[in-house]
Amino acid sequence: MAVTYKKTVVKGFPRVGEKITRDTLYWKNFEFPVTKKEYGAVSYIDFCPVKPYDYAITSSGRVQIYNGGSSTIDKTISKFREVAYCGTFRNDGRLLVAGGDDPNIKLFDVSTKSLLRAFRGHTAPVHLTKFMSDNLHIISGSDDKTVRIWDLPTEQEVISYSEHKDHIRCGCASQASRDIAITGGYDHLVKLFDTRMDSSVLTVDHGYPVESVLMFPSGGTFISAGGNFIKVWSALSGGKLLASVSNHHKTVTSLCFSSDCKRLLSGSLDRHVKIYDISTYQVVHTLDYPGSILSVGISPDDSLLAVGLADGLLSIQHRKEPEDRDAKLIKKNLKEKKKARPYRYDLSGKNYVQTNEEFVPKQQKNQLAKYDEYFRKFEYTKALDAAFHIYVRRRYPEVTISVLQELIRRRGIKAALAGRDEKSLEPILRFAQKNISNPKYMSTLIDISLLLTDMYSSQIGHSTIIDDLFLSLQRTISQETLFMKQMMQTLGTMDILFAASTSQLSEGMSTMNIDPIAPSENADSLRL
Repeated sequence: MAVTYKKTVVKGFPRVGEKITRDTLYWKNFEFPVTKKEYGAVSYIDFCPVKPYDYAITSSGRVQIYNGGSSTIDKTISKFREVAYCGTFRNDGRLLVAGGDDPNIKLFDVSTKSLLRAFRGHTAPVHLTKFMSDNLHIISGSDDKTVRIWDLPTEQEVISYSEHKDHIRCGCASQASRDIAITGGYDHLVKLFDTRMDSSVLTVDHGYPVESVLMFPSGGTFISAGGNFIKVWSALSGGKLLASVSNHHKTVTSLCFSSDCKRLLSGSLDRHVKIYDISTYQVVHTLDYPGSILSVGISPDDSLLAVGLADGLLSIQHRKEPEDRDAKLIKKNLKEKKKARPYRYDLSGKNYVQTNEEFVPKQQKNQLAKYDEYFRKFEYTKALDAAFHIYVRRRYPEVTISVLQELIRRRGIKAALAGRDEKSLEPILRFAQKNISNPKYMSTLIDISLLLTDMYSSQIGHSTIIDDLFLSLQRTISQETLFMKQMMQTLGTMDILFAASTSQLSEGMSTMNIDPIAPSENADSLRL
């Protein structure tokens, strides 16, 4: 009877990764991003509130309107002398307003791309242009530090505010009231205006130049973003700060709500889009992009996510459509048809009955990995070389560790490590230097490092490559030792604090004649 070879057992380690939640599954359910190259930095993205949810991309000296279904350019509005800013749809999707370096505010008919109105009055570039909720007025903010309200039919200025002390870069109108709007500027201030009043009714200090503001549909709460902070304010409580979060490493440039306003999306110069749960303001998911983010927009049904980058790239992602039952049945039937055999083939040999004498069991070939093949022949040096192949040691380091442990168990580790030159010793030292700080591999690699030091100490000083590798390994071990010492000191300090708090609690209970070990006996006295 042939003796079968027992394969090397590869030790498995638990993988630490992103926790799979409903938000993770929901926000990962997008197709691979489609990238478009614009003429300049994509400074603003706005989705039309009505189907098919077309979206306007403001970039360089034009506003381009993309089709919400095919993500192709339907219309291009380029009637700007210089750079355009803040191209925004009206609630019905029929009109679009935009500002620019030219201080005039321009109103366009979306269907014909014709210029309908030009509002003149600002003396500096206009970065804020939004429709009020009544669709009959426009709010604008400019680098001339003024906020103005304009009347669409008469093309006249209704009211002007000059309260900001620096450039105004963002703002939005309340959906709950046709008279309420908020603006943010580089003076760190967020101001709430009521068009029925001659001055602002509320001012809060964000602490950083304000890049983006949002107001909840109810109108009682608004959000400001600037620096690497996002702050939530209560308009009903006189500007009370409700929450402050700082999960970005660089300036937050854009904010937007999801379809149900239960999730907040923020884009930043740190190349991340973070998604927050509105109830707790905790990050539930993060999306990565190849460049600094200037604008973020999502369709009203969450089916399309568009992100504009500072280098002129536009990233477009469509949500994957779930396959219906009929489509799955069609695919299943097609697979069965491919597997179906011809009728003639099914009839041939239909009445044939096989006897036990004719039955020959199929012997499955036991495929072995290269290192197992060498282990089978007791060629330990070649087995170690196979485990340290560049693909194996980088992609599956646990396999390399398992082979080292098997060599130690077989007492062949010295024979496998002996007699090596620079070329064959280099990958072993590099692997040890890279992974010795990993708790999963630390114990094995410490033994291997000590063994290598004993075996090749006589060669240190004769090879520059080997010397550098041993020095790198020494620095890594010294750094890890320092970290462990600091950690033990921290743990000792925490133990002292815990012991002090426990003793104070025990003294407090003793003064109250309460036994801390049996609290149930004194429950009645505590209630009294």
